[in-house]
Amino acid sequence: MNFEFLGTGTSAGVPTIGCDCHVCASTDPRDTRLRTSAVLRFTDEGGQRRVILLDAGPDLRQQALRASLDRLDAILFTHNHVDHTFGLDEVRRFNVTMNAPVDVYAEDHTLEHLRRVYKHIFDKRSNVQDSFIATLIAHRLEPETPLDLFGLRVTPLRLLHGRLPVLGFRIDAPPRVHDMLDPAGILPLAYCTDVSKIPPETWPALEGLRTLVLDALRVRHHPTHLTLDQATNISQRVGADATYFVHMSHDLAHEATNAQLPEGVALAHDGLVLGG
Repeated sequence: MNFEFLGTGTSAGVPTIGCDCHVCASTDPRDTRLRTSAVLRFTDEGGQRRVILLDAGPDLRQQALRASLDRLDAILFTHNHVDHTFGLDEVRRFNVTMNAPVDVYAEDHTLEHLRRVYKHIFDKRSNVQDSFIATLIAHRLEPETPLDLFGLRVTPLRLLHGRLPVLGFRIDAPPRVHDMLDPAGILPLAYCTDVSKIPPETWPALEGLRTLVLDALRVRHHPTHLTLDQATNISQRVGADATYFVHMSHDLAHEATNAQLPEGVALAHDGLVLGG
């Protein structure tokens, strides 16, 4: 099993268009950040390779090529914003490589957004002519209602992105198969991007984590994202073995910021792989 950060940047990406700040002009490849997304790869009990994508942003094609993705079994969507959904059209290539549909999981408001933006996919009969489109199977998620994905237990978590309710995900391997599915020991893992507040009912689901992935936009206050200090405080309260920050803006230089963070806490970077 491994978990790869496909992108770790905010909605504008880094470098940001028209900016020549020291981070956007940096020669450190860890300061180049595509839009935030991640992928979990593992082999299930039957010996089948599985790939679960977390969000499908506008950089998905570039990310998939860099990560050498040749299959996609499921997509978990955190919410409906452009930087997390506008790569969905790229999924059609995985339909070809696998000769199978792709399961898409999201809560109601995100599914409504996807059906509206991608009407050509979800309402194929209304297209003027037949064309090369993705084949998707939509599934509705509810917070705190777990689902089984190829032997893993995935629990949607309620988070707040400003005033917008969004989802995070806790991923566990059941005890009977944990050592087989997760020999590197990265699970339980919680993926919590685009968050400004954790509701009281969600805190218990963050207990006992080995890996926490958490929003940390910048140092200054933002109404819909955690600041670096807020994210660091949450990481200390959660107490995961390792915490990785994502969705960073060009305000945070990778090396300099990591030097200030406590042990076990770090900025992630594009292409970082956890596990085997």
